Amino acid sequence: MPRDLKIPGERHPEKARRPDNAQPRKPDWIRVKAPSSDGYRKTRDIMREHKLVTVCEEASCPNVGECWSQGHATMMIMGEICTRGCTFCNVATGRPDALDVFEPGRVADAVKKLGLNHVVITSVDRDDVDDGGAEHIAQTIRATRRQAPGTTIEVLTPDFLRCGPEALETVIAARPDVFNHNLETVPGLYPEVRPGARYFHSLRLLQRAKEIDPGMFTKSGIMVGLGEDAQSVRQVMDDMRAADVDFLTIGQYLQPTPKHHEVARFVTPEEFASYEKAAYGKGFSMVSATPLTRSSYHAGDDFARLKAARAAQLACR
Repeated sequence: MPRDLKIPGERHPEKARRPDNAQPRKPDWIRVKAPSSDGYRKTRDIMREHKLVTVCEEASCPNVGECWSQGHATMMIMGEICTRGCTFCNVATGRPDALDVFEPGRVADAVKKLGLNHVVITSVDRDDVDDGGAEHIAQTIRATRRQAPGTTIEVLTPDFLRCGPEALETVIAARPDVFNHNLETVPGLYPEVRPGARYFHSLRLLQRAKEIDPGMFTKSGIMVGLGEDAQSVRQVMDDMRAADVDFLTIGQYLQPTPKHHEVARFVTPEEFASYEKAAYGKGFSMVSATPLTRSSYHAGDDFARLKAARAAQLACR
């Protein structure tokens, strides 16, 4: 049975209560062109035809034009309304609709039609569902395997904070190629950035995923520019490596609207390069750290390099 959540009926209750934060002018290294290519329109039409939601649109990703022009759309399943109210996120908050039992099949059909070599499937948080949507994620993985057996699958999951351990086990049993769960920010900023989440729970989720299936790749990411310092970012790297995370992403936080958490500063490309060097020094197999890095940005190419890096490591043993 769905949980009786105390969620107001309007779509953006948390956002409506936030004070306006001025949106600073973006530096040159952040600016991107508006999407307009034929490839972009083709991808958009396939998403509309299959009645699918994408995090590319819902989260106002700056890379949507580039990715969709290549047919690389990140599917966001379980609806477009989240039960959490993270202050960085542009996805609507409120009471979601019931899970759509036909959605896994539509996702699989879209992946096949797009001809993807690698697909990223993410979701909203569903605290109103007993298993947090774990079985729905697993069904989507299995349906995609049937329709597009040559496509590798990366899932970016919720934290399953209000579920038992079987929720994560359900997802891992479906055998995604990459299990991704983003820590999003440093622990000291969780109360204001991710008030409904718990840093060490998310860290333990990543560790347990690797314990359940040691051969599966694990991945996590954070945003910078929210008010963290370099030392805290490096501590998160250490925490991730202690949890045996393989792949780290670091990108610039961009404020979606004046109602969201303010941008404390724009981190320079040189600082991102420094983070990347530090992360490789700490033992990550794959690192993507640039201002425009997002979890699913160039995910297929990065996955290929990640596999090559693991093969090289095994060859050296």
